[in-house]
Amino acid sequence: MARVWLFGEDVDTDQIVPGRYAPYMTSEEELPKHAFIEARPEFAREVRPGDIIVAGANFGCGSSREYAPKALKLCGVGAIIAPGFARIFFRNALNLGIPLFETDLTGVLRDGQEVTLDMERYVVVTDAGQEYPLKPPPDFVREIWEAGSTVAYFRRYGRLPGQRAREQGGE
Repeated sequence: MARVWLFGEDVDTDQIVPGRYAPYMTSEEELPKHAFIEARPEFAREVRPGDIIVAGANFGCGSSREYAPKALKLCGVGAIIAPGFARIFFRNALNLGIPLFETDLTGVLRDGQEVTLDMERYVVVTDAGQEYPLKPPPDFVREIWEAGSTVAYFRRYGRLPGQRAREQGGE
């Protein structure tokens, strides 16, 4: 089971990784050690692969630094669920293959609660058996998640998701 890491609204990229820990100032290997180093100092040490971040609106606002979602990916975060994401953060996280779901579960899930993210049914199941549906992603998003990232998808298929459909006159 995954654990829930609960955050509030307007979590900006500086809270995710302060600029002084940018990989070009430290190293790529050090990056995940600094995730939420000020907001939740225990996060990088205690997060487990597959854990889920549940936050309020506007997650990832602030600067466009790609290393903020990259730090979360390197920490093994399994998904982020929030009512809304900053546009650039959303795009960067998608490119890195981090599942994002636009749903507000801040009022129903607790920090540290054990849950299962069922990616077949797009539902969060709590340790008490309660289920919370998530909006299923579009096909191209699901394909990126399954490949692991946009780059991994391109390396595997030699094209971007949806590119063949557009080339053949589809959407």
